[in-house]
Amino acid sequence: MYEAFFNLTQKPFDLLPDPDFLFMSSSHKKVLSYLDYGIRERVGFILLTGEVGSGKTTIIRNLIKKNLSDVVLSKIFNTRVDSEQLIAMINDDFGLPVLNKDKITLLRDLNNFLIEQFLKGNQPVLIIDEAQNLSHDLLEEIRMLSNLETDNAKLLQIILVGQPELRKTLASAKLIQLRQRISINCHIQPLSRTEIELYILHRLEKAGDRNAVSFSEETIEIIFTYSRGIPRLINIICDFILLAAFAEETRTIDAALVLDIIGDLDFEYHYWGSESLDGHVTREILINGTAPASLSKPALSAMIKDINDRLDNLGKESGSASQKMLQDMAAKISDLEKSLKSQQEKSGDLVRDSYDSTPISENKKTGEYASEENAQSFMGNMFGRMFKL
Repeated sequence: MYEAFFNLTQKPFDLLPDPDFLFMSSSHKKVLSYLDYGIRERVGFILLTGEVGSGKTTIIRNLIKKNLSDVVLSKIFNTRVDSEQLIAMINDDFGLPVLNKDKITLLRDLNNFLIEQFLKGNQPVLIIDEAQNLSHDLLEEIRMLSNLETDNAKLLQIILVGQPELRKTLASAKLIQLRQRISINCHIQPLSRTEIELYILHRLEKAGDRNAVSFSEETIEIIFTYSRGIPRLINIICDFILLAAFAEETRTIDAALVLDIIGDLDFEYHYWGSESLDGHVTREILINGTAPASLSKPALSAMIKDINDRLDNLGKESGSASQKMLQDMAAKISDLEKSLKSQQEKSGDLVRDSYDSTPISENKKTGEYASEENAQSFMGNMFGRMFKL
């Protein structure tokens, strides 16, 4: 929809696990090197875990796309099955007939196939994605498959891929034999703040234009805060950013636009299963009198600007309110300014020019504080006094 406007050949932030768009963060590089080493050295089990949307499937598809010499792959992506169905899916992906065959026959066919591939010099590899859904019994069945071996080589190499819950499952005392057979154990870490910026530019470049849009440092910080470094969530935010920028016919992404999108998506609730961050921040300010330390400085500055804008709008839209109420509000804001200035003089921390020379209710700049602690204190005082109006 917006590709032509930004001179892009395709959508840069699609949710499909396209290996052509794989961004090699430090963690992704490490994982790929481990997988490559494990396959080449024919180790038994490999365990790969990562949060939902961290790029596990993309890495696996990148591995498959490499077409490693002499490697024969079977890929299982549906793990909500029983034992017989699992063996049937493994055989089917190896190209073996499975129709009207019972479990014993399926296992015999698989064993014969693995021996045949070994004699040809090939290396069968089984990749099981979404392995966190496997029961203890199914995981034990998979361990039994690794018993198919010669005196000096494994006939089948197995890669278990899943969410962090898989590690909890494997920690069970019932699975100690499987756990001891895992030769390589790796976990995909979320992207860092710096890597997120490079990730966004990488995907824009792959889609046709690295400079299609301009992200400020503040917007990158907000994306980092809400996505927590998870690539899929970065894609969701950035896709909506481009759509909103297209609607506004702009190529410059500012903090206000990003925060509007975050609010519209109710990001914390829908994607993290927790309360809206803005709602949480508001309640914590009202109860404790300070903004939480987890809120990043740019996000805090953007929130302050949003509050200022709302105060301005409140003044414009309150024509029906009594003059006395507006005068009381102005007086309290004036007291707030004096209180803030007094705190600055005592602590020696100075607020930037946008808050030195302009009344808070009229300030149009974002403004950043020399001390995040002062900014949080300011936020607490502002909310506390405003809610007493």
